Amino acid sequence: MSIDVVRITEVQAERILSYPEGHFCDLKSIEVRPSRLITAVAAFANADGGELFIGIDEDNYSKSRAWRGFSDQEAANGHIQAFEALFPLCRDFQYSFLSCETKPGLILKLDIQKTRDIRKSTDGTPYVRRGAQNLPVTTRDGLRQLEYVKGLASFETEPVDAPADLVTNSIPIIEFMMAVIPTAEPGPWLSKQLLLRDGRPTVAGILLFAEEPQALLPKRCGIKVYRYQTKDKEGSRATLAFDPVTIEGHLYSQITQAVNVTTKIIEDTGRLGEERVESVFYPPETVHEIITNALLHRDYSIADDIHIRIFDNRVEVQSPGRLPAHVTPENILDERFARNGTIVRLINKFPNAPNKDVGEGLNTAFAAMHRMGLKEPVVQNLESAVLILIKHEPLASPEVIILEHLETHDTIRNKEARDICHIQADYVVKEIFKKLSDRQLIERVPGTRTGGTAYQKGAKYADWKREPDKIT
Repeated sequence: MSIDVVRITEVQAERILSYPEGHFCDLKSIEVRPSRLITAVAAFANADGGELFIGIDEDNYSKSRAWRGFSDQEAANGHIQAFEALFPLCRDFQYSFLSCETKPGLILKLDIQKTRDIRKSTDGTPYVRRGAQNLPVTTRDGLRQLEYVKGLASFETEPVDAPADLVTNSIPIIEFMMAVIPTAEPGPWLSKQLLLRDGRPTVAGILLFAEEPQALLPKRCGIKVYRYQTKDKEGSRATLAFDPVTIEGHLYSQITQAVNVTTKIIEDTGRLGEERVESVFYPPETVHEIITNALLHRDYSIADDIHIRIFDNRVEVQSPGRLPAHVTPENILDERFARNGTIVRLINKFPNAPNKDVGEGLNTAFAAMHRMGLKEPVVQNLESAVLILIKHEPLASPEVIILEHLETHDTIRNKEARDICHIQADYVVKEIFKKLSDRQLIERVPGTRTGGTAYQKGAKYADWKREPDKIT
């Protein structure tokens, strides 16, 4: 197996030495036991992915770190062979050596992606990364929950201890059958769709066609809508405009109700506040798609409601359950995975289906914000929920976006700039690069040219950081 050697600068090496160990990063010495490393890799893969650096010493007393890598690539063979046995080099696991002219030896770096399947350590136990800890999953319930998170099992298929006629003879199923399949009978059709198992309705059947799913699945399928008269990070009882609105009913009805209630409260925000609150508008497609996404893709095995919080400057939609399988906040617009495949498929059959463009809902929501000149929504994976923030903040100029990109990246190229600025034409970015170069805010990286031209911070970048308004 060939592993690339990446040469980095002393500044980059010092940055690695200062990385905090946490949910996405771990640093180990070359003497650490391979079994401990394998446990760490499995934990990252079963959670949200991360980076593992091998070849960094840490003093337990002073907490200071030192770069002490492998003498050569062959010296790391024992570690690599142990990894390769359980985590072969592929899309999910990438290995590289880091070399720094002023530092001794080679650091072995592992880039670990969130995997579709459950990965185990050498003792056969799955682990998950939580903060800076690798926690074993040893209970049956814990393993089942991990299977739900990975998408290897779905709570929507579980049978509910309830009479079948709660879905075979309900108003929602009768209305659905008359509008969609008038020639079929509810019972046989529900059985064919696997919404009845052993004469009992499944979770999906209850959610879609029971008149009151909340009575059968308490605290698993309700929605709470809050209006806070503040821009603070969190709302409080003192800033709550009125009692939270509770939305219940079957899923199709809930989506309509939740979108209508949220939209109405947003429209009324201009009349709320101690004196005056600016009128706030969000694209209706964004509100609709994000709420729909929350109801269709939440984890129904978790006993909690969906929470929609409307602040003076943002809307928060929080749905139970972390992002499933290999989906992350970074790739959520490109990857597709339906935690509740049956629900997603069948609700698309309803008249005026809420998920018309299957799999494209969030893309539509993000694009609508951009067209209105607002920043795209922010997706956060919390410990047991997904939080989407719809902020009422104007988009930064392309110049500012490029400069802010260089705050966390060493260089930027034309294609990267087009992607993050949502600009299609490369000549437009070239003009922006020229403008920034003329002001010495960026400079061309020596040795790069034509299509591979890259730019880095310029001589006056630090001046802009002190007074960012002077860019224009």
